Amino acid sequence: MPTKSSGAASGEAPARGSTGQAIATVERATDVLMHFAETPSNTLGVTEIAEALGMSKAAVHRILASLRVRGLIDLDPATRRYSLGVGAMRLGLAYLDRIDVRRIAEPELVTLSRRTDETATLSIRTGRHRIYVDQVTPAREVIMSVSLGVAYPLHAGGSSKAFLAFLTDEEIEDYLSSGPLEPLTGNTIVDKAKLRRELAAIRGAGYAQSFSERMSGAASVAAPVFDHHGRPLAVVSVSGPAERFGEEAAYCAEMLLESTARLSARMGWTAPERR
Repeated sequence: MPTKSSGAASGEAPARGSTGQAIATVERATDVLMHFAETPSNTLGVTEIAEALGMSKAAVHRILASLRVRGLIDLDPATRRYSLGVGAMRLGLAYLDRIDVRRIAEPELVTLSRRTDETATLSIRTGRHRIYVDQVTPAREVIMSVSLGVAYPLHAGGSSKAFLAFLTDEEIEDYLSSGPLEPLTGNTIVDKAKLRRELAAIRGAGYAQSFSERMSGAASVAAPVFDHHGRPLAVVSVSGPAERFGEEAAYCAEMLLESTARLSARMGWTAPERR
């Protein structure tokens, strides 16, 4: 019996060691994959990977060989350099297919409304218009509330301008050249030269402002949520009555940009470093 017990104990230690070794191998393989995703270069050599991650070249070789079997990594036989494979793309597409921006944004809207004590909204684009799809209102007597599902043109209001400003130059010109811009209020920007200047300013600031441009008496700041390509997938706004919002706008914009940065990261966007 003692011999059997001793044998079982001696057998457990290698099992634990083997498990730990397997976990370490998976972690190193994950590090290699993430390095491909995060580096600006489309291809990498074994030496580059080893130096960047502090691994031996032999270990990197073994990991790359295993990843190639699953199609996660490709090898160019002519250059002996590696790149992400079709398997990695399939993983990314599977994740993107499961993204529900409304569900993911909901906690941020709650936090944003609580921190600003104003209404937080989420909009999505539908061609040349955008619609509100969610909102969270604060617990105070006078608030702004929006109508979900109503289409608004992309030049009228903070959320609309936040979409329009971050489209491609070609898309912006296509929108502006389609005909006259219809006003929703007396403050809606319908002069195209003025709107172009406004859109450039929005790109520079990272967010849009509106004071009674979509609806009289309403004010807002709005910023885009970017997808993994850097395109505006949705827009989040903070809005309130115009008479009090002027004093709050800068703080609301700061809180807004923090929220949209987190959401954009969830959607796979990596913001370029500021120089």
